[in-house]
Amino acid sequence: MADFFVHESSYVDKDVTIGENTKIWHFSHIQSGAVLGKNISIGQNVNVGNNVHIGDGCKIQNNVSIYEGVELEDYVFCGPSMVFTNVLNPRSEFPQRGTDFYHKTLVKKSASIGANATIVCGHTVGQYSFVAAGAVVASDVPDFALVAGVPAKVLGWVCRHGHRLKFDENNLGRCEYEACETYEKLSEMKVVIRK
Repeated sequence: MADFFVHESSYVDKDVTIGENTKIWHFSHIQSGAVLGKNISIGQNVNVGNNVHIGDGCKIQNNVSIYEGVELEDYVFCGPSMVFTNVLNPRSEFPQRGTDFYHKTLVKKSASIGANATIVCGHTVGQYSFVAAGAVVASDVPDFALVAGVPAKVLGWVCRHGHRLKFDENNLGRCEYEACETYEKLSEMKVVIRK
């Protein structure tokens, strides 16, 4: 008996690896060669392309397509209807199919991508970063950055829990949200960020 769940309306192609406790919900398609880690939630109408790797604990909300060339590390959150691309200059008249044409996109550990955001291929979304809803990412996103807009720009910095940081006179950032376990300094996050 499988130690993962696939809804009866979904399709999982041959040569797919699915980790324990992963759940694949309605009308989704997991294509050949994909590797899904443990404890992933794949929402309704999600397409996971050929040879895509998705780390443990990721949450992929409804209507997301993760194309070949995109890799998600552990605990990545993909909001509803956000978009990945994998070709920089697509043309219907001149098809570009196959890995030679795909530009790699890496989404690092615990990054969050908001609803309807677009990640243009060929970039890295840093660990614990937060991409706001509707943003268009057309360059690399630093670790712990809060980015928003079209094109996305750094508006601030967030802690590991996703709360916005405030900076003191020494340019040290602290999370001031009371529900956080600690008031985290950027120096404790192993990154140095200037105001």
